[in-house]
Amino acid sequence: MNDLMHLLSINGLWIMIIAVVAIGSWFKYREKELRGHEELRTREMDHLQKMKELEIELEKTKGRDGGNKAA
Repeated sequence: MNDLMHLLSINGLWIMIIAVVAIGSWFKYREKELRGHEELRTREMDHLQKMKELEIELEKTKGRDGGNKAA
């Protein structure tokens, strides 16, 4: 009986260590994934901002070209 308890306690210790390492790794992976998503969102917002600026510039250019042709 004593040998069985000793074996179970050693195995339990290893299982606990593996569980702690697995949980820590999972949190680290999840944090990295969230940072990646945040970076993608930031890039997308920058891209949309640049597209708006280019669209405004295009409208200005069309306005100037239209005014020159009318004159």
